[in-house]
Amino acid sequence: MNHTLWTLKAGERCEILGYDQALAENYRTRMMEFGFHPGETVTCVQSLAFGAPKVYRVSNTIFSLDEEVASHIEVRVLSAKE
Repeated sequence: MNHTLWTLKAGERCEILGYDQALAENYRTRMMEFGFHPGETVTCVQSLAFGAPKVYRVSNTIFSLDEEVASHIEVRVLSAKE
């Protein structure tokens, strides 16, 4: 199963693998400016129902992302030990 930042549940951690080709270059650049680099660890802090934006922690900073962007960021879910 392919995982994206959007598929994370609250409390789950992941490693960013990269971006899919559907995400526009300007969004990709902006996300990297925010710290969403391949290899970076991200935690889903809050995941509300009904498609509301999710809240993520990356490099001790909190960001809210909607499905339109988060679904294009490919990740590997980390186990509790990683």
